[in-house]
Amino acid sequence: MQKRTLVPIVYILFLMLPIYWLVAMSFKTTNEILAGFSLFPQTFTLENYRVIFTDPTWYWGYINSILYVTLNTVISVAVSLPAAYAFSRYRFLGDKQLFFWLLTNRMAPAAVFALPFFQLYSAVGLFDTHLAVALAHCLFNIPLAVWILEGFMRGIPKELDETAFVDGYSFPRFFATIFVPSIKAGVGVAAFFCFMFSWVEMLLAKTLTAVEAKPIAATMTKTASSAGYELGLLAAAGTLTIIPGAIVIWFVRNYIAKGFAMGRV
Repeated sequence: MQKRTLVPIVYILFLMLPIYWLVAMSFKTTNEILAGFSLFPQTFTLENYRVIFTDPTWYWGYINSILYVTLNTVISVAVSLPAAYAFSRYRFLGDKQLFFWLLTNRMAPAAVFALPFFQLYSAVGLFDTHLAVALAHCLFNIPLAVWILEGFMRGIPKELDETAFVDGYSFPRFFATIFVPSIKAGVGVAAFFCFMFSWVEMLLAKTLTAVEAKPIAATMTKTASSAGYELGLLAAAGTLTIIPGAIVIWFVRNYIAKGFAMGRV
């Protein structure tokens, strides 16, 4: 085997090792995990998964996460499309400064906004709702989506807009039926990054929820019992959290490759 083939294989195996270890731990009992090193489960068990799929505290954590992540992705992409179009097609006073200001919001850590969001949502009755987390994540996802989409839109010649308007298209009809389909790769890339940020972000999701909209990340931090942490249960929950992201990556993998080629990812 040639060296240039061996190196990528070893690197991929190295990256896959933590995932394999997590999956293997999910089929072990906590006692077996703590007993020592074992490459394969000595006592294979599905009890950890049974608990997750039968305990409402666990499976509602996944449902809540999927609900606010989907809501955030839809809102972020829907708001970013017209904003990115404006930045890519028009020049106006302060456009570069406004664009830079959007990106600086993305650079700030989530902890900075946790307390202001908590007080605001508590005052207006949005605390512990899916919408609260979705809107909070928009602060970080919309700037990123605008930046990604603006790069894709710049690659579309302005003559397309002019031709459509000459043919009698109204702007909403042109935008929805011609322009957006022509940048579907950019929409896929933006939706992917919005989804992944919202799916893995824990601080705001945990701060802005209590019971009704509590995400799986918050549930996983509360597995301590009198005997200690239930490691097998945590591993099973962690394994299941990988699946939504893997599914999204599968569907947008070609779009992500195009995003890398355009230099916006």
